[in-house]
Amino acid sequence: MTTVIRIVSYGVGHDDEPRAHRPVVVDTTELRNPPDDPAVRARLTQLTGLDPEVHQYVMTTPGARQLVARHVREIDVRAEAGQTRLDVLVHCYGGRHRSVAIAQQLAAELAALDHHVQLHHRHINRPLLPSRRKESR
Repeated sequence: MTTVIRIVSYGVGHDDEPRAHRPVVVDTTELRNPPDDPAVRARLTQLTGLDPEVHQYVMTTPGARQLVARHVREIDVRAEAGQTRLDVLVHCYGGRHRSVAIAQQLAAELAALDHHVQLHHRHINRPLLPSRRKESR
């Protein structure tokens, strides 16, 4: 029996979370966020986690690789347990940068383990949300 792993990235700031039964939930909100970083804001904010520069920025955040590795192991174990479908919900605040980059990385690593992966970026084309962090001045 093949498990279909359905990965959905989204932004919690949009107030319309995807529905799923007993999902694996991946919270990326502790990772660096391009719109909150003055060093890259102008260059990366209008891009998404599908862009290599944003993907690299997110994946080089301390803890990002460990977050992915931990969830790949969890998803792999649950898939091997024989479920026909496994939902993975990956969220950040706006659904355009961190969640997309991490979802892409999860999908690539799970596909490399011969899992059948479906990937959907729910909020990638939504407008940018205002930053929740105050700039220090």
